[in-house]
Amino acid sequence: MERHASLANADDSVLVVIDPQEKLVKMIHNREEVVATMTRLIAFASIFDIPIVLTEHYPQGLGYSVDEVKAALPAYEPVLKRIFSCFGVPEFAAALAATGRKRLLVVGIETHICVSQTVHDALHRGYLVQVVSDGTGTRRREDHETALARLRQEGAVITTSEALIYEVTYRADGEEFKKVLNLVK
Repeated sequence: MERHASLANADDSVLVVIDPQEKLVKMIHNREEVVATMTRLIAFASIFDIPIVLTEHYPQGLGYSVDEVKAALPAYEPVLKRIFSCFGVPEFAAALAATGRKRLLVVGIETHICVSQTVHDALHRGYLVQVVSDGTGTRRREDHETALARLRQEGAVITTSEALIYEVTYRADGEEFKKVLNLVK
């Protein structure tokens, strides 16, 4: 069945997890929700074989990904960067290109810095982008809300983790649906 272009599906999506690092997470105002959403979407991605690209910004100074995220990942292979946009390092663009997919499902920290700049650059490169509002965070709520509004204006789809999960799941039957129910309950 043909569906609206803004609806995600498992076959064309990549989960991008931006900088869920120890020192950054500690500063985020909604940190528990953001980390829980990241780990839920990592588990969800494994159900539907959605590739995951993880980044870490200057881990020597900001620490490595929080344990909850590392434990949820099928493999811990972060793309290291020292530039705000993930596209600033060739390894990130190469990791995306290797998937052959054109839709980014984005979670990460901080919404108004690394997430925003990465999403803008992704849109510029022709990617379809969905930013998961409850999977992104900042130190100040105003920065988060303003960044999401700006990203929506620039063409990113702003969604929630549960909406995204059901969008990709599509059907209320089968083994995948049973596994998904365990994530959203």
